[in-house]
Amino acid sequence: MGSISPLYFEAAVTRPLSVVFKVGDRWEGHDYTVEVVAARQGLDGFDVVVDFRELETALDRSLAPLQGRLLSDLGLDGPLALARRLLAELTPFVPAPARLKEVALTDGRGRRIAVGP
Repeated sequence: MGSISPLYFEAAVTRPLSVVFKVGDRWEGHDYTVEVVAARQGLDGFDVVVDFRELETALDRSLAPLQGRLLSDLGLDGPLALARRLLAELTPFVPAPARLKEVALTDGRGRRIAVGP
């Protein structure tokens, strides 16, 4: 009799983020919902994908210096660069066997950009 592979699970945490971009000669403020998605086969001993508190704390720590800031002052040229930075910063906070699947930014108009490893 073959073994049954464990189910695949995903879990996400979200936080708001307000930032400013310089586009040409003008400034644009953007409000995003940042979504961080972790995934794994099966669940851990507590029946969860990851410890949400740890992931939320890591996300809060990454977003704090960005809130209300001009992203070009931080070396970021737009939302894609911002999502990539968050992916790189948060990956170490998702312990194996879970993995960071995706970081997504959704603006007020519902436009979404997502990056993964």
